[in-house]
Amino acid sequence: MSLTTIDFARFKLKPGDKVLDLGCGEGRHAITAYLDDRVDVVGLDLSLQDLGTARGRFAEFEDASDGSRSVNFTCASGLALPFADATFDKVICAEVLEHIPEYQGVLMEIKRVLKPGGQFAASVPRFGPEWICWQLSDAYHEVPGGHVRIFRKRALKRSIESINMVCFDEHWAHGLHSPYWWLRCLFWDRGEDVWPVKAYHRLLVWDLMQKPWITRALEWIMNPLWGKSNVMYFVRGAENLGEARGVR
Repeated sequence: MSLTTIDFARFKLKPGDKVLDLGCGEGRHAITAYLDDRVDVVGLDLSLQDLGTARGRFAEFEDASDGSRSVNFTCASGLALPFADATFDKVICAEVLEHIPEYQGVLMEIKRVLKPGGQFAASVPRFGPEWICWQLSDAYHEVPGGHVRIFRKRALKRSIESINMVCFDEHWAHGLHSPYWWLRCLFWDRGEDVWPVKAYHRLLVWDLMQKPWITRALEWIMNPLWGKSNVMYFVRGAENLGEARGVR
């Protein structure tokens, strides 16, 4: 299991890139990008609590002597990004669009702040595993700030491609996570302490910390079948598609 949904082996950063992590939450992608290369990252979110957690986590990794990279966290809406046009080389929006009723407005803002030839990584819950969660528990998606829709991959892909973005790669992620969320939804009213949920969570932690071959093999098998997330990578402008594919 990886901490990140976006695969930075596919979404390659370059020294000097300016990177926006839109809906950064507790900072997992922003911090990973900072550690991956000499880049300047902005993590943006509406939750002050999550931003506080992200800043605390980043403090463990920050190297004040390295002026070639930086991370800054800011509170703002994805519908009104506080940045000039064509500011960023890369934009990440991981597991965010499903929370936003007017997600098309966020896509237009992403296009505005992304440089021509820049790249955009998007991930959303996959239709099948997410649909099962909705059937098992209304509370799963009715919590404040929860999921307001289930995307079909083709429909979302068309929405993004309609704003002059071209998809150059895609994959599934977090196949091991789907059964965990099905169990959480099945026992939602009993919380996370019920033994099947606790036992499966221990499996996920073991996989994260130890990366044993058996769970790595299971994830490889499970991702095409019921990977929790659809992940897609786009480049702004069809004329830049060859270059985007060439840097993978």
